[in-house]
Formats: sequence, structure tokens, C-alpha cells
Amino acid sequence: MTVKVLVAYGTTNGSTAQIAEAVAAAMRKRGLDAEALPAGSVERVTPYDAVVAGGGLYGGHWHKDARRLLRRHRRELAERPLWLFSSGPLDPSASERDIPPVPYVKRAMDRLDAEGHVTFGGRLQEGAKGWIARMILKNGKGGDFRDFGQIENWAGTVAESLASRAEAVPERGRP
Repeated sequence: MTVKVLVAYGTTNGSTAQIAEAVAAAMRKRGLDAEALPAGSVERVTPYDAVVAGGGLYGGHWHKDARRLLRRHRRELAERPLWLFSSGPLDPSASERDIPPVPYVKRAMDRLDAEGHVTFGGRLQEGAKGWIARMILKNGKGGDFRDFGQIENWAGTVAESLASRAEAVPERGRP
């Protein structure tokens, strides 16, 4: 049986969407049925065996669409394997060390019994939306700090965990 995974994301300028697409692609490469969707468009999580939810970080807060997804579907999310990711540091720190989740994400992890969390570097380039983003760019602090090798490795670890669960409990049909 193929494990079906939702990779939902909240993004403002598209960087987190590209990370989510990379996560889904890495999972498909490992035999899972994974699709990336904007968190605001997710009506149900019940068709999925597992969920990965990600949000861009803005001023120390997870993207509102990602937060809403966790609140709206909290019961269903608590019943299936869940991993979370954040994107945002505009420096190489996310590739150099583990960055803990922001407080909201940490509370959500505890409430939903999430399997894990990772923070990936972010991207902020000319044309970004928002006054703060424009100020950051004006001060020369933009750039692309995403590490797609790190993203693929993390997604591979999640995929391996789900595949081994599916093999261990085939009668339930859920990892």
C-alpha cells in the first residue's frame, strides 16, 4: 500500500511553497504519494495517512495559514503522524545548527503529539511583499539561505519513518 502524505504550507512570498514542493518531491522519489498544497486551501486531512505542515516565519510568528490549518484540523491531525517545519532565518544558521520551534509551534507540537520539527533557512528577494520585508531588503539583509540538500535529507528521513510504519501495520492501512 502506498502511503498518502499531505505537505501543507503557509507562505507569503513563495519560499516556503518551494520548500514544501521539495519535501513532497523527495517523498515521491522514495515511493510515497505526496502532494504539496497551500494550507489555506486544505479542506480535509482525512484522505491522508500523514501530514507535514510548514510555515514561513515572520517576526517570530508562524504564517497565519499554517496556524489556522493546525487549529481547524486539530482532531484529525492528532490521529495521524505529523511533522512540522519552519522557514525563515535570513542567514546560514539553519544549516549550521538546530533552531528550536517558535513558541506557537512548540505548543502545537505538544498538543498534537507531532513527530518532529525542523527550521530551514529562508529566502527574501527583491519584490517581496510587506513593509518589513522591504526594509530588510533595503538594509541589504535579503538573500536565499535555503539548503535543498538539507531539505531533501529531512524529507527522506520522514519518508523512511512512514514507510517502515506502513510495513509494520499493513492491516490498519495507516502508518
